[in-house]
Amino acid sequence: MNFGIHNSSWLDGPDPAEAFEAVKAKAQWAEDHGFVWFSVLDHMIQIPRVGPPDEPFLEGWTVLAGLAAVTSRIRLATLATAVGYRNPAHLAKIAASVDLISRGRLTLGIGAGFFEDEYKQYGWEFPPRPATRIQQMEEAVQLILKMWTEPRTTFHGRYFHVEDAILEPKPVQKPRPPVMIAGSGEQLTLRAVARLADACNIVGGDIAEFRHKMEVLRGHCDAAGRDYDTVEKTHIQHWLLARDDAAVAAKRERLAAGRPLLGFVGTVSEATDLIGQYQDAGVELLINSNSDQRNDAETSELFVSDVMPHFA
Repeated sequence: MNFGIHNSSWLDGPDPAEAFEAVKAKAQWAEDHGFVWFSVLDHMIQIPRVGPPDEPFLEGWTVLAGLAAVTSRIRLATLATAVGYRNPAHLAKIAASVDLISRGRLTLGIGAGFFEDEYKQYGWEFPPRPATRIQQMEEAVQLILKMWTEPRTTFHGRYFHVEDAILEPKPVQKPRPPVMIAGSGEQLTLRAVARLADACNIVGGDIAEFRHKMEVLRGHCDAAGRDYDTVEKTHIQHWLLARDDAAVAAKRERLAAGRPLLGFVGTVSEATDLIGQYQDAGVELLINSNSDQRNDAETSELFVSDVMPHFA
């Protein structure tokens, strides 16, 4: 099993002007300590389950371009870019540029989008039916893949079109950068994974739920004639670790701050046991999103010293 870190909050210090320096340090630390993945939340305002909407928030693709220039090995991604935020042809160009800057370390994380208030604030149309947004996502991925691999692309879809479009230079990765589709909707999203994606990303959920989602994905792969084993299975969850029960209790009291702690909260040994169960269920990349846990640095340190060696 591989491990990654997801940055979903920019509150690493009191000065918002230092936000990039903080995330740069976090990504470089992750790269130097055995993590293979570093992703950033791609929104314009903070999402409800992480923090208040007026929380300082950096633009995801701009940050990725900066991180691409100051790291050398770790894979970089958005988790995830909503299809409605950017014209997909323009997104293809942005992503190709980040892949070039990183010398071939980009994964395009994309999803159908959900945050209606953000769409309204920024003047984007928010289709009320999830099925419509998922169809837009599928069409966008099809267009992006063509632009990454064809000399010129003409595409006439229901939602998007380009005419004899040029995208040069092409991405560094050949035949193209991998695409991760985020979400776990059983009828449409996981079907889109089977048809178009190199990786899936399942948010939260217990072991039984993850196993069920993988069985659904396997069924969609069979229907699409896709080898299930060629889809990378990834899982993102909030983790808050301490060495023993007393330390967990103290950390819980210190960090709760008026709102509940999400995800797993427990000891190193409990976390190691649970992660082993996720591995048995098929997780290949476990992404630690501990930003909601008030950017608890000790959690990442304990992953490195006490958890990850069990899965090397």
